[in-house]
Amino acid sequence: MNDMKGKRVVVLGGAGFLGSHLCERLLRDGAAEVISLDNLITGDERNLADVAAVGRLLVVRHDITEPMRVDGPVDCVFNLASPASPIDYAQLPIETLRVGSLGTENGLRLAREKGAVFVQASTSEIYGDPLVHPQREDYWGHVNPIGPRSVYDEAKRYGEAITAAYARTYGVRTRLARIFNTYGPKMRLEDGRVVPAFVGQALRGEDFTVFGDGTQTRSFCYARDLIDGLVRLALSDVTEPVNLGNPREMTILEFAEAVRKAHGGGGRIVFMPLPKDDPKQRRPDITRARTLLGWEPKVSLEEGLVETLAYFRKVVSPRAAPHPQPGKTSVGASP
Repeated sequence: MNDMKGKRVVVLGGAGFLGSHLCERLLRDGAAEVISLDNLITGDERNLADVAAVGRLLVVRHDITEPMRVDGPVDCVFNLASPASPIDYAQLPIETLRVGSLGTENGLRLAREKGAVFVQASTSEIYGDPLVHPQREDYWGHVNPIGPRSVYDEAKRYGEAITAAYARTYGVRTRLARIFNTYGPKMRLEDGRVVPAFVGQALRGEDFTVFGDGTQTRSFCYARDLIDGLVRLALSDVTEPVNLGNPREMTILEFAEAVRKAHGGGGRIVFMPLPKDDPKQRRPDITRARTLLGWEPKVSLEEGLVETLAYFRKVVSPRAAPHPQPGKTSVGASP
């Protein structure tokens, strides 16, 4: 599979934040048809409203934990289906585990049936609260298997395990992307991740809610860059896990200042207790992506925040949403 032109592609979780961006990118690259499967538990079909004009898009409402059938040939299956924010997987723990296990295997079965490439969207959360910094793909992680974040962490770790097992046992052509914090248009403002939390608070004229002392670090990759990495990985023959993220690391306090600068103002910093098992450091080593895929982020944080703020200005008014309550926003979320 040299490029996406003329290909028929299935995107599991296609109505989500990254899934909808991926559908658009695939169609712009000349895919013959993109089929989005999403049960809309956290996705939103409005994310795909402007994508249908780009090319042939089939939107199907379906829970991938149930058997799926796709008529005709399929060249590639991307699995981006999962609740991915702390609020979502705290409220949907069983659903998160089921989509990461049953849903991933159903996607693998489809890829096996069709002879398609299967791309598993894994996460930096498989590294947990890392003892190695920056995180390389050969690091096995430091994860609490029964903590409040474990339903997402372990679902994704299992997803990698069964993806590798299908490759070894059935010869399915698999790809594993470990996605670090990603942001951009089409995120949900109240999804619990730090970027929409700070952006929403800035636009509503509220104080910034920082959990812990704000010295914990993250790195932020713009959605357009991340999607480019996913497509490059799908088109490659790289079978080992690949980190996709921006290696520019900053503290949460520094990020708050970046949002304040991009917006042209903002409230004061309000500190809240740090959630249990929230990672203290997060930065990808992207040597493998640079070497094997020729990929690295191009969009600066400053540029990405300008575009993100422009998007959210269309949907946020100063009184559009209530002030976040303690414990409802986390700064350690994954993509």
